[in-house]
Formats: sequence, structure tokens, C-alpha cells
Amino acid sequence: MDDVTAITQLVLKERQGRDRGWWDRMRECFAEDSTVRLSWFRGSGGEFVEASQQMSGRGDTSAHRLSPPVVHLRENRAFVEVPAVIEMRTTLDEVEVDLESAARLYFRVARHADRWLITALDPVYERDTVRPAHPGVPLSIGPAEVAQFRPPYRFLSYSLTRRGYSVGDDLYGDDRPEEAARFYAEAFTWLDETA
Repeated sequence: MDDVTAITQLVLKERQGRDRGWWDRMRECFAEDSTVRLSWFRGSGGEFVEASQQMSGRGDTSAHRLSPPVVHLRENRAFVEVPAVIEMRTTLDEVEVDLESAARLYFRVARHADRWLITALDPVYERDTVRPAHPGVPLSIGPAEVAQFRPPYRFLSYSLTRRGYSVGDDLYGDDRPEEAARFYAEAFTWLDETA
């Protein structure tokens, strides 16, 4: 298997492990010193797996609809973009809803001995929507209810906060293009340091 294929399979297996509850397989994808920074979580890859397992145990699950990854490879490092839509079915104010959050997932990957492992995972949030799972059922979430949350992930933040999770407002998003540009620049600098 060539390196691009191996890296592609690594990031897809990490997402598959999370969606399917295959925690050991998910854990195998992360380096010990990895970092993960998402809407509801900050910590190491191993801690992320544990927190994901706990989240799933509470009934808070999601699925990730992924577009093809783009792999930027330099010797023993890679920077990977995976466009994704995070889908959740949950309940808000006793109404069953479908929530969709569009984001670009970015993985830093490095070769450790003879295998590739994820060293960092960061999203750049684009936009999100929420709607009743049953057409015609009213859902009253007005602008005032979500005004405190960032536009690219406002409904995700609203939903997670209502379910007891703490959501940061300092994540990368398309509403702050300068921060996203710095993130990309830092990632490509990191990538080029291996050359």
C-alpha cells in the first residue's frame, strides 16, 4: 500500500471507529502525544476516544458523511483535509430533530516507526442546520436562543449545551477567515519542516 492510500485509510478508519463504536480500532489511529480540539472536547487522542465512548453511552451519537480526503504528503508527515457533514438525531424541547453540521476536518499525520498515526485533529466549521425529524412538527428555536453561539456551529453548540456539554467559542470557522488562514499556514509550515 502506498503512503497516500495508507494515510487515507487511517483517517477514514478513525471516523468509522467513532461512528460505529469500535473504540479499540479508533484508539489505534492516534499517536500517544496527539491532540484533538473539537466543539465539545479538548485533549489527547486517547482521551478523545474515552470521552466519545462516554458520550455514546449517554445516547449522544452522530454519523459523519465524508467526502474524499485530500492528502498533502512530505516525507514522514501529512496534512489531510476531509470535508464532512456531522449528522445527529437528538431531542430538543421534547421535539425529535435532525442536526447537520458541515465542517472540514484536518488531520496532522506522522510516520511512527513503520506506521502512520494521527498527531492532531482540528475542524474548521462552515455552517449548521436543525429541523424537526417529522415534517410539520413545530420547533421554536429563534435567533435569541442561539445568539450567544458562533454562526458556523450555532445549532450544534445549542444542542450540545442543552445536553450538558461545554462548547468553546474559539474554534476555527469560516466566520473568522484570518484565524483559519493562520491555521493553514501553520499546518503547511509544520508539514514542510520535515523536508
